[in-house]
Amino acid sequence: MSVMSALPRSIHRRWAIPAALGILVFVCDQLSKGWIISRLGPEPFLRVMSLGPSWLRLVYTQNTGVAFGLFQSMPELFTVTSILITIGAIYAYVVHLPNRVTWVQVSMGLIIGGAVGNILDRLRLGAVVDFISVGWWPVFNLADSAITVGVTAMATYLIFIGDDLPTTPPIAPRDDGLLSDLLSRDLE
Repeated sequence: MSVMSALPRSIHRRWAIPAALGILVFVCDQLSKGWIISRLGPEPFLRVMSLGPSWLRLVYTQNTGVAFGLFQSMPELFTVTSILITIGAIYAYVVHLPNRVTWVQVSMGLIIGGAVGNILDRLRLGAVVDFISVGWWPVFNLADSAITVGVTAMATYLIFIGDDLPTTPPIAPRDDGLLSDLLSRDLE
């Protein structure tokens, strides 16, 4: 019996897509970072690999700050913060978001997969491995891309599309007075 088949059906429906996509993002992210370190490392900025146009290249860097290299040199704070934000995102998904909507499930899979990839880097290396350099934009990685796409997709859904799940019709209010009156009448 597989793990997914042992779960209640409602949990399986809410977590199958986010789990599968999150694992895929995590694995691709970690494999790409390992490849970059082996090809362009072990020291940051040691080598650069051009990908065609002069504005697109691969370069191994380490980011101890947050996204796009902001707030460097506080790795412990951002490790804890990243873990808390990830836990908060999972809580929001379970409790507050329309988690049966495929769009939301895909968004959450991208966000969680990317977040876990970067958290693992922080725990293992003390910094996040970044390697994609596009023009003047700060160097980033696949996990950053997945998080950005996931957050953008989630925001787009929540702001512009909304909850498209069918809502249950409201229950008619009970009128106990009417019910008592009908029950107290003599049946003829």
